[in-house]
Amino acid sequence: MSKIGIIGGSGLYKIEGISNVKEVSLNTPFGKPSGNFVLGELEGKEVVFLPRHGAGHRVSPSRINYRANIFGMKKLGVERIISVSACGSLKEELKPLDFVVADQFVDRTNQARQMSFFTEGIVAHIEFAHPVCPHLSKLIYDSGKGLKMAIHPQGTYINMEGPAFSTIAESRLYRSWGMDIIGMTNFSEAKLAREAEICYATLAAITDYDCWHPQHESVTIEMIINNLNKNIENSKRILSAAIRNMPAGKTCRCSEALKYAIVTDRKVIPAKVKKDLKIIIGKYL
Repeated sequence: MSKIGIIGGSGLYKIEGISNVKEVSLNTPFGKPSGNFVLGELEGKEVVFLPRHGAGHRVSPSRINYRANIFGMKKLGVERIISVSACGSLKEELKPLDFVVADQFVDRTNQARQMSFFTEGIVAHIEFAHPVCPHLSKLIYDSGKGLKMAIHPQGTYINMEGPAFSTIAESRLYRSWGMDIIGMTNFSEAKLAREAEICYATLAAITDYDCWHPQHESVTIEMIINNLNKNIENSKRILSAAIRNMPAGKTCRCSEALKYAIVTDRKVIPAKVKKDLKIIIGKYL
């Protein structure tokens, strides 16, 4: 069975129970990832774990090398990624300590981050109407429900730039747009995972009501970390259950995302681009 990738957000820096642990340091054509990848076995499956903010939470959301992180996962043989992230809620019914399996994204970053492998010498237009793998998302939701967790099967995640939290005006604007949750990281990962033909799904842990809620006008890092610590064990339980129930085969289209996406004439793609992106585009050249 192919490897399962786990990207840990705020508070999730290690996962107990991984056996046969080996740390791997990688370089990529896009630079260094957030840190070492942790390889091992969890629930009888091969897993690859990476804390997106690095050891000690030292990398800001805007400075994460998303391309290196996802490229590294691909290089290590990962075919599915479960991303665990802290988020704020923009809906009363989505309560702090609940989980949301996000199914849509809206990007409000300022392009300070690179979120495509195809930026020079090659053009590829992926389909992205449905930005997460439906099968992997359902597995995560079913795993949470099976554990009697407060988990929601869908929600639109608005990706803000950060690292500062929202103003009240921004928070109210996002609510008026019908957004469900807000975070700073997952859109870039989802887009790059699709380009890399890796199944991707988000398990978002709600830590706060953002600043729109009259009882939560000031979102503080203490509030977020306190709630995240309460939910971190539940996150790990959902992860373990999802990995335990992960089927060997795949029937989704994620692994064929580039089949018709590359529009550049193969003869004019630079040799260096072909070499750098071989593990992503090699089968189509």
